[in-house]
Amino acid sequence: MSDSDSSSPVPEPGRIAHRETSDDKTSWSRWLPGLRTLRGYKIAWLRHDFVAGLVLTTMLVPVGIAYAVASGVPGIYGLYATIVGLLAYALFGPSRILVLGPDSSLAAVILAVVLPLSGGDPHRAIALAGMMAIVSGVVCILAGIARLGFVTELLSKPIRYGYMNGIALTVLISQLPKLLGFSIESDGPLRNLWAIATAIMEGKTNWTAFMVGAATLAVILLFKGNKRVPSILIAVVGATIVVGVLDLAESAGISVLGSLPQGLPAFDIPWITRADIVPVLIGGFAVALVSFADTSVLSRVYAARSRTYVDPNQEMVGLGVTNLAAGFFQGFPICSSSSRTPVAEAAGAKTQLTGVIGAVAVALLLVVAPDLLKDLPTSALAAVVIASAIGLIEITDLRRIYRIQRWEFWLSIVCTVGVAVLGAIEGIGLAIVIAVIEFLWDGWRPYSAVLGRADGVKGYHDIKRYPDARLVPGLVLFRWDAPLFFANAELFHDRVLDAVAASPTPVRWLVVAAEPVTSVDVTSADMLADLDETLHAAGIKLCVAEMKDPVKDKLKRFGLFARLGETAFFPTVGTAVDSYLMIHPVDWEDEDR
Repeated sequence: MSDSDSSSPVPEPGRIAHRETSDDKTSWSRWLPGLRTLRGYKIAWLRHDFVAGLVLTTMLVPVGIAYAVASGVPGIYGLYATIVGLLAYALFGPSRILVLGPDSSLAAVILAVVLPLSGGDPHRAIALAGMMAIVSGVVCILAGIARLGFVTELLSKPIRYGYMNGIALTVLISQLPKLLGFSIESDGPLRNLWAIATAIMEGKTNWTAFMVGAATLAVILLFKGNKRVPSILIAVVGATIVVGVLDLAESAGISVLGSLPQGLPAFDIPWITRADIVPVLIGGFAVALVSFADTSVLSRVYAARSRTYVDPNQEMVGLGVTNLAAGFFQGFPICSSSSRTPVAEAAGAKTQLTGVIGAVAVALLLVVAPDLLKDLPTSALAAVVIASAIGLIEITDLRRIYRIQRWEFWLSIVCTVGVAVLGAIEGIGLAIVIAVIEFLWDGWRPYSAVLGRADGVKGYHDIKRYPDARLVPGLVLFRWDAPLFFANAELFHDRVLDAVAASPTPVRWLVVAAEPVTSVDVTSADMLADLDETLHAAGIKLCVAEMKDPVKDKLKRFGLFARLGETAFFPTVGTAVDSYLMIHPVDWEDEDR
């Protein structure tokens, strides 16, 4: 180990970290990145990790408690989830400085399951939340082993924005009653808004609690952009001191956290009833999707900053093990934190030892000083969650999307409304359905073009873009800008025949410019056979140009290559045209090609 203070866990400038080789993938170190980091740990990093861990602790405690309450479970379990999550990820997580823990992006999903099923029983609530963490952990581990780390990339950016904006609105609405000092029966975001408005009109607002919460929120937002100022710590400690010194819990009826149970999280199986299985399974799958989407994005961002490579599949395994551990040690679902990770980075964190030190510091707090935060007001915790939810809202990039592609903007808005109206879990389902529809729509109704020869421009181009382009007499050049599969096979068939019908001269050859065609399935292969038969009956030869070899291999397996004949396949559109002109002399001059 080196004691040079200039040592750094990033590659030299101008270099990037290597991706794993086959030897890496079979090595035990692939599954335990923390031990691999420990083997190469440098003494010079220890001071940075230790200081960063202590700085990080100032956020871990108030945020962990706040997000636990927002998730429908007692605050102590947020600290349990924080401790277990940081320790587990330090061993199994591939990212150098990613911080995991309770987060606002999961709060609405957990609350949607826990609140209606727990009936206000805190023990039942943590059992439900713990089992959701276990389900999420198992899903992530299996998906990581199966190398399905790419699945979250199926959600487009507008859909992700829409979902997160909907989650942010749901979280905001759920925290408003706590900020205003009263409680309501939660029954969905829209009904909650009506219940909040009714409670305000009935005079149920505790204005003292509201002022404490509003002041806390103002301090957090005021210093939010300054990484050197621990705004959450200052705001929460200030609110706690004011409430404790003035005894506002007794004199003004402000709800406070109370004494935390002394001790550390213990192994406990979260038993649930048979009636809870389906909603917990659905909630666990939803948590797995959201947590990995958030974690993978944040992991890639910090990997790019440090010029290191993070395996998305190992990231999924690490997240899964972390949630599994949280579920069995009195915690609930967790994911990466976009608010605590920058704090660790700004404080100089070098490795996951920062998280380990933070976890140990939180554990010491529970053992040595469980009454330290007994006067922490609930309205201040609500302010912490609201501030985080505000940070989730994306407006700037949506404005850009509105300017460049409005239908994707409205897609995002639909997703936001779906989450806010239907709820977090239903909203996730809606987001997935919209993503699938969006994907299928792009391939279902792709662009196609008839190509002609435009003077002064090399090659053959879309006659809609080049209205003066000349068509080769008796030859139709047809380009299809998508894979060929079951959803668009009939459309391809119809557009080809339309192109033949629209030809100004009797057609002898039809050449498919197939460079954009990246795949062919059985349905589309059968369609091509039918098309060839139809064209052959009309005296038209079907040819293909620029088809990729992997796609051509599929045609060979399907028997289409033999059916059409090797002479029907050309490396370029130009060679297809040359071959046509050699066989069918027509009045055609082309000096530019």
